[in-house]
Amino acid sequence: MAPTGIPNSIMKLAKQRSAPVILELDLTDGLLETRPSDPLSAVMSRHQPTVTDVLTGLKLARDDHRVQALVVKVGGRPIGLGIVQELRDAILRFGESGKPTFAWAETFGEFAAGNLPYYLATACETIFLQPSGDVGLTGLAVERVFLRGTLDKLGVSMEVGARHEFKSAAEQLTEHGFSPAAREATTRMAQSVTEQLTEAVARRTQGSIDQASKLINDGPFTAEQALAAGLVDTLGYRDEVYTAVRKRVQATEDTTLLYLGRYQRYKELSSRLRQLPAPRQDAVALIQATGAIRRGRNGRGSPLTGGSSMGSDSMTAMLRAAAADPRIKAILLRVNSPGGSYVASDAIWREVVRARNAGKPVVVSMSDVAASGGYFISMAADAIVAQPGTVTGSIGVITAKPVLSEAYGKAGISTDSVVLGKHAGMFSFAQPFSSDEWGLVDTWLDRIYADFTGKVAAGRGMTAERVHDLARGRVWTGADALDNGLVDQLGGVEEAAEIARRRAGLPATAPLVPFPRLGPLDRLRPASNSEDRRAAASADLMPFGDLAGTLLAATTGMLAESWGPVWQAAAACGLSPAGPLLLPGTWTFH
Repeated sequence: MAPTGIPNSIMKLAKQRSAPVILELDLTDGLLETRPSDPLSAVMSRHQPTVTDVLTGLKLARDDHRVQALVVKVGGRPIGLGIVQELRDAILRFGESGKPTFAWAETFGEFAAGNLPYYLATACETIFLQPSGDVGLTGLAVERVFLRGTLDKLGVSMEVGARHEFKSAAEQLTEHGFSPAAREATTRMAQSVTEQLTEAVARRTQGSIDQASKLINDGPFTAEQALAAGLVDTLGYRDEVYTAVRKRVQATEDTTLLYLGRYQRYKELSSRLRQLPAPRQDAVALIQATGAIRRGRNGRGSPLTGGSSMGSDSMTAMLRAAAADPRIKAILLRVNSPGGSYVASDAIWREVVRARNAGKPVVVSMSDVAASGGYFISMAADAIVAQPGTVTGSIGVITAKPVLSEAYGKAGISTDSVVLGKHAGMFSFAQPFSSDEWGLVDTWLDRIYADFTGKVAAGRGMTAERVHDLARGRVWTGADALDNGLVDQLGGVEEAAEIARRRAGLPATAPLVPFPRLGPLDRLRPASNSEDRRAAASADLMPFGDLAGTLLAATTGMLAESWGPVWQAAAACGLSPAGPLLLPGTWTFH
């Protein structure tokens, strides 16, 4: 009689653990930079893999004799360019182990651009495309909406102070189109990313750069056209893809399909069990610095705040705890942030400096974006590693307020006020800044810009003149930032971890551990003091009760924290609630 019930399940599990494996990486739901800390978000995203999990799984699978191949399903929720490049590198390294890699997609863009999904697929040895799909290889277009004409009709004027001409976040409200400086920076960013895309297409099609450029100019392509151009290898549906994969690796009845995330978790658990009797190893701490930068604790954000936020209290607590932990010999700071509050960024910068002074090397790994305040918290590190397509730089500062006196008049609105103090009414929307008040604003902007650029000069070993040439609010790709000395190396977490281990004198096998590890009870118990690692826990921005009121309070509180007395003006201008160290514009490539 065949075994049934629990014995059958045990036998099946044992068979799976010894059978040959075809790994699946399904990117339909995208990737998380880091796992949410609050219970609700954690449950909702429990099946969504993180970048670190995927990279770790691919690294483990390279040397695992059980793993026969990798199948990557491309498409679905967008993934940023920096993370796409990190995945490409990891897939290419997996392929260098001699194991075949396959990408398949229902479509690379459906009546839409599909540059990034196709760019990711070029890392695989074989690309499958559903016969009804397309290859949206169209090249890049950066388009912005400018509201100056609308504001003029409404009688709204804008007063903007920025350091310097490339800090263009408010230009969508003050201009009818790109300013010369914004056009220059935007054009170079698009050119740099296009160069990276063109090189990948050239390698994929084994053609020249000129031939790859022509393909991009000729796109998009139907499935048949893409096949004829050598952009894909085979047209087929999912069942045909997996039949071809099994045939390629000569799969047997025992060969199993396994999601890469499940594989990584199993390997991690097995490793922990084997190491239980041994003392804990010296390690590199992986600290995630994700989201807009604000004062206070990390928060998961809300629909109004636009996602998770990085709180200076949480981040500084993590850095202090890592510096004090005798088993942590180096820190890898993973930055994915468009910036935010100057004061909060400066607090985090200080703890990076203190960790280094305590003898703990700090290495930064930049993800999709590490600009403005995101660069501020990175610049003091021993080494900075970025992807070629990382958006970085934006070393500058901005503030703005709308003047609504004409708009009020058109609407029949009048204002009156009682002002006690010469400058008490300077942030009123009913009047422009006086020359005296502009002097105060300029002093504020000059102080922040001087502090920012001075710390860049100290951290990067540059002259003040050279920093100013590279700063002025200008945004760079990681590739251009390397040429300009703003970063030290191109690569991802794996390369950054190697540098951290080397600088700390650790062996190549020293683990990279997420830090701090907080269990459910740790998150429920309050920290005993500001140096307790539990002080790094996230703030709860969405308690039970009046959800809309809570979200509004969270948003206005974040604005007030990041912008200070001009937070209402920043909100009215449509500026990010994050703060004055803000990446100008939107830098999302498709």
